[in-house]
Amino acid sequence: MRVVVADDSVLLREGLQLILADAGHGVVAAVGDGPSLVGAVAEHAPDLSIVDVRMPPTHTDEGLRAAVEVRRCTPGARILVLSQYVEVSYADELLATGDGGVGYLLKDRVSELGGFLDAVATVADGGTVLDPQVVAQLMRRRRDPLEQLTPREREVLAAMAEGLSNTAIAARLHVTEGGVEKHTQRIFAKLDLHGDDDRQHRRVKAVLAFLR
Repeated sequence: MRVVVADDSVLLREGLQLILADAGHGVVAAVGDGPSLVGAVAEHAPDLSIVDVRMPPTHTDEGLRAAVEVRRCTPGARILVLSQYVEVSYADELLATGDGGVGYLLKDRVSELGGFLDAVATVADGGTVLDPQVVAQLMRRRRDPLEQLTPREREVLAAMAEGLSNTAIAARLHVTEGGVEKHTQRIFAKLDLHGDDDRQHRRVKAVLAFLR
């Protein structure tokens, strides 16, 4: 198997290369940042890329973003993410196509080489390997956001869906307009509708979420 390794730690890169070589695999490129990963995959067309999440320059999610870019440019590219952290935003995007050939393991769970090499083989063959913590975080992320609303917030949202103004909602629910405004702001926050959209646009998005 031909493998690209992407990790900004020289020690980890070298260690992975030794482990893979001992198992009969060849590392065709070992890189330390996201753009180099994208370039190495384009150049070598490996059977698998093993990618760390946090790489230069900000050491936040560059590796995952690069993995998403690899899958966008090369559909079906096999990616195994190894990280100390669960970063759900780009992990969700990486898994969104459902094509397989993707893995996300936490480094502290790769405690024995047999399990790691099994994961390598599974992902290279087009399977999916996910750490239990990753699964748990993704399930929480995909939970129906309306479940987070209180009964009163659901009443306010239902009234919004009828096209009522804050004044009309306040009269119906026997609360102040200020109280309706506070409920509305909490609804926007729980539905992840932030201030980059204008207020009316957020009301429309909230109503659409309710109707779905």
